[in-house]
Amino acid sequence: QVQLVESGGGLVQAGGSLRLSCAASGRSFGNYIMGWFRQPPGKEREFVAALNWSGGSPDYGASVKGRFTISRDNAKNTVYLQMNSLKPEDTAVYYCAANPYGRTWSRQSDYDYWGQGTQVTVSS
Repeated sequence: QVQLVESGGGLVQAGGSLRLSCAASGRSFGNYIMGWFRQPPGKEREFVAALNWSGGSPDYGASVKGRFTISRDNAKNTVYLQMNSLKPEDTAVYYCAANPYGRTWSRQSDYDYWGQGTQVTVSS
């Protein structure tokens, strides 16, 4: 059974940084694409970043490009989202997700497995 557990959320001032972690278990993720999405209060869930577990270039949503970095630690089966230069509009629940198909990665429907989410709040 696939399990994704996010951690690292919290309250931070604008301009600050946070690193989210997503611990994955339950199967080998070697061919999966791992993604991060977020859902701001009262808004739709949106794509943040994605990375193929086996390598390759990551992809980012336009609003976070240049500020956020997705990475992975194969030994720990963990995916990270380093968030720098945070803005109040980054406030959201952040979700980790796993995509076994590997063809597209920016839509929620591309992903079969989801974590429970972690809250990030950026104060102005």
